[in-house]
Amino acid sequence: MISEEELIEGCKQQKHAYFHALYTKYAMQLMSIAMRYSNTTFEAEDILQEAFIKIFTNIHSYTYSGSFEGWLKRIVVNTAIKQYHKNANYKISNLHDIGKATEVDCSDSLDKMSTDELIKLIQQLPEGYRLVFNLYEIEGYSHKEIAQLLNISEGTSKSQLHKAKQYLQKLLLKFDYSTYERRR
Repeated sequence: MISEEELIEGCKQQKHAYFHALYTKYAMQLMSIAMRYSNTTFEAEDILQEAFIKIFTNIHSYTYSGSFEGWLKRIVVNTAIKQYHKNANYKISNLHDIGKATEVDCSDSLDKMSTDELIKLIQQLPEGYRLVFNLYEIEGYSHKEIAQLLNISEGTSKSQLHKAKQYLQKLLLKFDYSTYERRR
């Protein structure tokens, strides 16, 4: 088995087998991140492909300061954000048209759901909500950092997160448990 350091050095030396090994090792994990930021599998695949191009092009700049996995994840997140900005020029957001959700404790619903089911719910969020929700709740960015990344105000970031949570609550209330089977 190839160590992470050997994998990185092999890629830095432009060895095809190491590029393939890196892709094989991390593709599924990075795809799950791309899925959280996209509407469809097709869109997530585009994000992942673009991210791997950036990874392979810029691997020489990885300096072993911080985790390699974190470096890879950040590239996928940044690629998704870039995709969002690119698409934002063509889309009109209707985020303010969504009504308020009923305040309900949905923690029991979340406990019963698989990761795939949660990702599908997150994918149903309007694009702006989904982006802020992922960056704040999953990636751990602050509202200030999100505001800088997305070129929005901190207040907008906070508002988008609040609305995303309300929207998710509505989706959880509609979740069809009749198709759900308990996983052990």
